[in-house]
Amino acid sequence: MKLNQVKVGAILSYASILITIFISLLYTPFMLRFLGQSEYGLYSLIGSIVGYLSILDMGLGSAIVRYTARNRALGDKSAESKLNGMFLVLYSLIGLLTVVIGALIYFNLERIFGGSLKQAELHKAKIMMLLLIFNFAISFPLGVFGSIIQAYEKFIFARVITIIRSLINPCIMIPLLFFGYGSVSIVVVNTILNIVCLIINVIYCFKVLNIKVQFEKIDLGLLKEIAGYSFFIFLNVIVDKIYWSSDQFILGVISGTTVVAVYAVAMQFIFMYLNLSTSVSGLLLPRLSMMAASNATMGEFTQMMIRFGRIQYIIMAFIISGFFLFGQAFIKLWAGSEYREAFYIVMVIMVPLTIPLIQTVGLTILQAKNLHGFRSVVYLLIAVLNILISIPLAKIWGGLGSAMATATSLFLGNVIIMNIYYSRKIGLDILLFWKNIIRLSAPVIISLLCGIGINHIIVGNSIFFLGIKIILFSISYILFMSLLGINNYEKNLFYSPVKRIFKGKKVLRKDA
Repeated sequence: MKLNQVKVGAILSYASILITIFISLLYTPFMLRFLGQSEYGLYSLIGSIVGYLSILDMGLGSAIVRYTARNRALGDKSAESKLNGMFLVLYSLIGLLTVVIGALIYFNLERIFGGSLKQAELHKAKIMMLLLIFNFAISFPLGVFGSIIQAYEKFIFARVITIIRSLINPCIMIPLLFFGYGSVSIVVVNTILNIVCLIINVIYCFKVLNIKVQFEKIDLGLLKEIAGYSFFIFLNVIVDKIYWSSDQFILGVISGTTVVAVYAVAMQFIFMYLNLSTSVSGLLLPRLSMMAASNATMGEFTQMMIRFGRIQYIIMAFIISGFFLFGQAFIKLWAGSEYREAFYIVMVIMVPLTIPLIQTVGLTILQAKNLHGFRSVVYLLIAVLNILISIPLAKIWGGLGSAMATATSLFLGNVIIMNIYYSRKIGLDILLFWKNIIRLSAPVIISLLCGIGINHIIVGNSIFFLGIKIILFSISYILFMSLLGINNYEKNLFYSPVKRIFKGKKVLRKDA
């Protein structure tokens, strides 16, 4: 049953992400055209600023998963209920802290952005900020139950809720945009949907999982242990925020909302790319935590990293190759020619980002074995370097300069330093990992060359011709990857759902 939860959960994770991407690709052009470049930039800017409040999680979300999974493995229900009570208290305090910090940001908005935002933009920014602060303050305590669901490996339920939410959002927002409602209405709808989903998680935990919550005196020894585990994850969250939100903040101060809008469009593609990789590794934390508790060997962890790294690389290489070939034409059709620089921003970041994305299981292994401290410290230092580089480069080249700074820090921290650390300090066989990836690269290169040929043969860049190009490239990629790249395990993983569909059709025909 657990294996099915992981397998089906992984399938639903990708289904959820694909649905989210598909909806985003349809929904974003409506936002860009109905809001306009300036208001869309404002919406993205405020979202990135308030998003910094998410670092107040302090890594406790992962701690809930790890320690609840450990208590489940030990069969200690009493410790589990006390743990739930402790985390609810901690997150309620974090919710209150969110309100205090959010208020400080709110009352200093004019001082920060008075030189780059108009008065009307500042007025809307304040309304959106109040709504988002409320959203975060509620999300922290109620978010405990989402982490409990993950610790119980109930991935199917969690992913179904995510999919339903993704489908409902545009169904509400597109009509509102048609009737003239702007960025504030988007924040209102997102807040309501978020709270509804959080309440559903609470009900599921109590009614289906039958969890218990026991409020007792906090075990200071356990709290100290959790704090030590969470601290470095907390540093990692800070780094992620610096990587993916500071650029928009810097551009907002230096260049205004129009440049932020272009950068935000580019970031949409980057976040899609990120989500496709991290969805599977998130499902593995409970399993890897149990492996660590059972003293699994580094050889077993290496094989896990290789197995999922290969799968992630097959998917990531397809995406980055396709975007390189057709991304520029797509952005021009999808968003408009005024967003053409977004293509270059995406490519500059996407190339170095691919390497850590195919190694996300490595990070999950570090978390499961409580060895992620070094990574977090290194990333924090690299993130500071990112800001120092971003400011002068943003003044010279705008959004592209910020992208160059982000790419440089990604390469130094995620590629060079972490691969050395995985190999020499943790004991993972990184050389074997990269041998597997290099073998998979041959069909990727051949498919890329075919795509370049397709672009030269089919000259048109209308939606019809672009669609034909993408289909032809996809066929060549699948063909060459099947013949020269994937192993039997991967063939079974990718093709078994198709075989089941055809078997189901045959059964239906016989019954008919």
